[in-house]
Amino acid sequence: MARLDGKIALVTGAGNARGLGAATAKRFAEEGAHVHLTDLDEAGAHAVAQEIRAAGGTAQAHAHDVTSEAGWDAIFTAIVQQHGRLDVLVNNAGIAILKPLDMLSAADWAMQNSVNLDSVFYGTQRAVALMRKVGQGGSIVNLSSIAGLVGVSMCGAYAAAKGGVRMFSKVVALECAADNIRCNSVHPGMIETSMQDVARRDNPAGFQQIVAAIPMQRMGTPIDIANMNLFLASDESAYITGAEFTVDGGVTAM
Repeated sequence: MARLDGKIALVTGAGNARGLGAATAKRFAEEGAHVHLTDLDEAGAHAVAQEIRAAGGTAQAHAHDVTSEAGWDAIFTAIVQQHGRLDVLVNNAGIAILKPLDMLSAADWAMQNSVNLDSVFYGTQRAVALMRKVGQGGSIVNLSSIAGLVGVSMCGAYAAAKGGVRMFSKVVALECAADNIRCNSVHPGMIETSMQDVARRDNPAGFQQIVAAIPMQRMGTPIDIANMNLFLASDESAYITGAEFTVDGGVTAM
């Protein structure tokens, strides 16, 4: 039996073919999940869903602004009407605006917290309500960052939001443990996605120095994160909740 056979999963921020959300959606579908994937980029989400279906998986795409409560309500209404339940939520959508503190605007701060933290609250709250109503438990996987564990220069707003995701996940885990609803956070380090393209282009020498400082001396790949998310979504992690999982090639071990 596949590891997610028959499970209904929702993955946000999955419209970038090179991103963590797309890799997660594909991996879930490979393991038997019916995946609902969402993104602000509707065309990108549909392209990923089509790729999953072409490979024999089951996936549906939705346009989704994760900062909108009405948007979340629409997604959950669609899932309930079709399936009556949700087994797995992966709050993956996120943005990063890297600026020093003295150049960080209030708008930068608000936007990063809205996308990276508020959206996690909106999605988690709705998932918990539905999972409790159905009474079959579930798994919520919230994407944080190593910036949610240790200080990272230029990441004031981003780190604040990702640290919030970490602690919020622990509170959810405690409040929902008796309902067999698990909630964990995943903390990627430097991962080879399109987000790294600008840094590589603008400062190639500095970029290589940063990569060389990673104990494993390479960046991770989206599939590394997708496999972590898969484990937490599956019944293999049935006794794990309120935990944080670092996938960073050893960076935070230093």
